[in-house]
Amino acid sequence: MQKFKTFFSQFRARDFVMLTLAGIINATGVTVFLAPLRLFDSGLSGTAYLFNQLTPDWLGLWFFLIVLNLPFYLFGLRKMGAKFVCCSLYAIGIYSLFSFLYQSVFPIDWSAGSPIVQEDKLLAAIFGGLISGIGSGMTIRYGGAIDGVEVMAVMFAKKIGMTVGTFIMAYNILLYSVSAVIFKSWDIPLYSVLAYAVGLKAVDFIVDGLDKGKAAWIVSSEHEKIAAELSKELIRGITVLEATGYYSGENRKILYVVVNRFEIAKLKSIVKNIDHKAFVAIYEISDTMGVNVRFKQNNYDTADRGGIASKLKGLFVPKRHVKAADETVAEPIGAPSDATLIPPPDVCAAAQSEFVQAAQEPSAQRADETQNMQNNDTDTKKE
Repeated sequence: MQKFKTFFSQFRARDFVMLTLAGIINATGVTVFLAPLRLFDSGLSGTAYLFNQLTPDWLGLWFFLIVLNLPFYLFGLRKMGAKFVCCSLYAIGIYSLFSFLYQSVFPIDWSAGSPIVQEDKLLAAIFGGLISGIGSGMTIRYGGAIDGVEVMAVMFAKKIGMTVGTFIMAYNILLYSVSAVIFKSWDIPLYSVLAYAVGLKAVDFIVDGLDKGKAAWIVSSEHEKIAAELSKELIRGITVLEATGYYSGENRKILYVVVNRFEIAKLKSIVKNIDHKAFVAIYEISDTMGVNVRFKQNNYDTADRGGIASKLKGLFVPKRHVKAADETVAEPIGAPSDATLIPPPDVCAAAQSEFVQAAQEPSAQRADETQNMQNNDTDTKKE
């Protein structure tokens, strides 16, 4: 019983809501746009449509979607994990259900081809690929995969000496070639390739988002000036790492900072203005987790004057913890243990000033109390 509770605790209601929406969107793209014009989706979804065209009408698209996908997810259960398989099968179930509803239940007139774009194959390929790609991307984002060809690739690609991406591409090329031979027309697979390309971009957009992060490594003898300026202008956390040049044998400091694509030009300008000889390497990162690299300014607890830790509260989000007043603030989660995190200079200066002022106040208060006691003693002796 405890195992079942632990297993089901992994799932969230929001995930299933989004997977339901993903299945409906994917069914709309394939069934409403692609299938009426005999255009093929990629992977097992396209294979299901091919079988649907070659078999009696009572064997609908929904039937082949289930029959083709289910075995691969069951075989891949141990490698992919139970949660992934459950989310995937749920999304495929919704996809199959709405494919059936679109084709057999909803009052839709298919006589003119697609009810949206009629016989226009170009529009059908673009929008069918876009919509089905959005559905596939949402499925991946929320823990599953709506096409079993990915599972097939993971299971068999290495055994035949291919990468997963090459396996999927080879499968789709074979699918489109077979469809061209069967239907004796090359315009169908060519439009299908267009739909596949649009769908891939849609998947990337949904999974990775528009604002992908960029990581920058900066090697410079002026690292302190560059770090201070980047921290001030970009309001970003910066990690300082120790490094040694292989050829020169010199010890250097490397700055590591994560920014978005809109900040790259500003970062380059700052580095170039301070040290035009600095070496900068910038690369794209698809995702980040743990600490939010932007600082939260003006988020101090003004009522608490206990020390610098409380003055810097909220500077890094999330924090492991905020230490006592006489200790330093914890580094953000994910920062290297030997790294130095540099907060904005104006924030540090303000916090340090308040800290000194707060530390001096008890001393001044004790001095006033001592003076009052001495005055009272003098008055008593006079009496």
